[in-house]
Amino acid sequence: MRPCMIALSAVLAGLSLPAWAATDNHVSADELVAKNLEARGGAEALRAITSMHTLGKLRLGGGLEAKAESWMVAPDMARQDFSLQGMTQVNAWDGHQGWVIDPFQGRRDPQKLSGDDTKALAQAADIAGPLLDAQKKGERIEYLGTEDIDGTDAHKLRVTFKNGDSRVIYLDPDYFLEIRVVDHRNIRGQEQVQTTDLGEYEKVDGVYFPFEQGQNHIESAQLNTPIDTAMFAFPSSTPAKR
Repeated sequence: MRPCMIALSAVLAGLSLPAWAATDNHVSADELVAKNLEARGGAEALRAITSMHTLGKLRLGGGLEAKAESWMVAPDMARQDFSLQGMTQVNAWDGHQGWVIDPFQGRRDPQKLSGDDTKALAQAADIAGPLLDAQKKGERIEYLGTEDIDGTDAHKLRVTFKNGDSRVIYLDPDYFLEIRVVDHRNIRGQEQVQTTDLGEYEKVDGVYFPFEQGQNHIESAQLNTPIDTAMFAFPSSTPAKR
């Protein structure tokens, strides 16, 4: 399954060029972080997010698509459901324990996940992303210069997380929104690299989010709506099979 390459043209057409648009590469990591947060809606607006609920679809290739629905409660709960052909896969993280229900692999009962297998979910629970209040989270951010991404001379920031994993974030040089992220995770002693292209930004309650995220297309999103946190907890019992 090959990630989709998504352009920012749709959203950029409706935006005016920011006054602080860079004209050279002589910028620092702190400056780029500040510009990214401002472009997305401002640090205070991002800090005010308590939850997020999205609906969309996951493109599986060959014209096949699964219904995708996700819930996140800041700062550390996330759940992603994927439904196809009458079956639903559930991936959840309650801040301490991750679990999965995967009927596509013949596992209809909930199974607990190891710490390594929950890393992506745990990161998804950080709705505002790693660039907001990185120091408080124990993260380190470095500027790596620029790199050509499909004709765009993008700025590169590397975020190193407390657990030693890292994410390279590519920012559009004019609007400072993320156009690509590359995650490097240590999974059972082996590095796994995942590249996700981002685009089609839309404003949700004053904050911009990418509605195209690799193979995942978001159709609607809501912020700060009530979400029952019980849905993130490992099920205490499984209904009797009929």
